[in-house]
Amino acid sequence: MAEFSFRYQEFEILLLFIVRMGGFVFSAPFYSRTEIPSQFKIGLTVFLGYLVYFATAPHQPLAYTTLLEYAILLIRESIVGILVGWSANICVSIVFFAGRIVDMDIGFSMANAIDPSTRENATITGFYYQYAVLMMLMITGMHRYVIEAIVETYSLIPLGGPVFQTEKLYNALLHYLSEYVNIGFRICLPVFAVILIVNVVLGIMAKVAPQMNMFAVGMQIKVLSGLFVMTLTTAMLPYVADFIYDQTKVMVVSVVEAMMP
Repeated sequence: MAEFSFRYQEFEILLLFIVRMGGFVFSAPFYSRTEIPSQFKIGLTVFLGYLVYFATAPHQPLAYTTLLEYAILLIRESIVGILVGWSANICVSIVFFAGRIVDMDIGFSMANAIDPSTRENATITGFYYQYAVLMMLMITGMHRYVIEAIVETYSLIPLGGPVFQTEKLYNALLHYLSEYVNIGFRICLPVFAVILIVNVVLGIMAKVAPQMNMFAVGMQIKVLSGLFVMTLTTAMLPYVADFIYDQTKVMVVSVVEAMMP
């Protein structure tokens, strides 16, 4: 039977567990989405923090003397959770980048909508790629992996002992950003290549038959060609989800290593 009574020192340690888990829940993919009620996020934070607290017992006493030092410990723990969740969340945003490129090519970039999960402008193809890939990531168990990752940090990064190695964090972020464009273009490459060929053909036709209105004809051809290629490449999305899953693992490991003492 679970024991819900704590000594003052134990409650201080439990609060550090909950704060790190809270930073993760409010920044990680799947769990940080705005359509999920805040009450559920808070309940999940307390529940997971409570479980990890008892799973990792006994605990070492905290090294601090004043209330300000304890507040600094809380801030450091929240930063650990935020960085771990953010490192996983930023990898999922690749599909938005790929969707914007596709919409710019086929002419859907003028039709933007507010994404309820991020409250930012998103394109139609970005919505399609995002929800399709998120569904596949949930099927492959990424929502469980990110929970396992934050739980593992409690053994790799002790409470009150994270060391923020800025150089390693900078290198991890720089490496990811260099791969960000590469991965995004690899996702939208089929549509990009077909639209490029269509543009070349339209340019040749504009020289051969200048009396034709290529602007009026080209818009329909680009939309039809883009939608046709997107339909054909739907079977490629599971491989995209697997690739993003692997990149998420690499990014999370790099960030955790940059905070290990």
